[in-house]
Amino acid sequence: MVEAKAFVFVIVSVAVFGMVASDPDLLQDLCVADKAAGTWNLWIGIKVNGFPCKHEENVTEADFFFSGLANPGIVNNSMGSVVTKANVKKIPGLNTLGVSLARIDFQPGGLNPPHTHPRATEVVFVLEGELYAGFITTSNKLISKTIKKGDVFVFPKGLVHFQKNNADMPASVIAGFNSQSPGTQSIAATLFTSEPAVPVHVLAKTFQVGTGEVENIKIKLVPKV
Repeated sequence: MVEAKAFVFVIVSVAVFGMVASDPDLLQDLCVADKAAGTWNLWIGIKVNGFPCKHEENVTEADFFFSGLANPGIVNNSMGSVVTKANVKKIPGLNTLGVSLARIDFQPGGLNPPHTHPRATEVVFVLEGELYAGFITTSNKLISKTIKKGDVFVFPKGLVHFQKNNADMPASVIAGFNSQSPGTQSIAATLFTSEPAVPVHVLAKTFQVGTGEVENIKIKLVPKV
């Protein structure tokens, strides 16, 4: 099992690195993220697209390593799925390299709800189980397919997409992105739980429902603490 998982990680990594990078090309061998400095350069007073580089003498192998995708994540939400990210915030060495990974684990019946990645195309490889996956084009066409262990499915950059486990057993995928920080906007959460809130009358008019129904949806989507 360990060897199989290692093989999958290698294959997915090679595939991801072969993609055309969405992020700007790097101008040096590496630029390990100096997360302590944040994205704001205090010396020259400008916002940095990414993270400032750590001094090379302070770079270690730990900056390029992450073991968090080896095991299933703990699902503790009403959607029945959990995403474990392996992006630049977890692997500082990814800064400027234009790639990242994630693992998504599903309980039986679990859903990764409709969302977008504004900065990346996504490729998923099914580790275990079976999922109904799909995306919607800007011409409002649904492109979907049931995918099983060993299958690969692509979600184009910026398009709304989802995955649903319709089986009676858990499922897991590894996702590759052509961005060190793809960004995620869950459609429902974005509209109903933003701060400040989208006006209730806007949501009611958009979805052609009453204001009471909008309030009920908001209550259900408030993150549990």
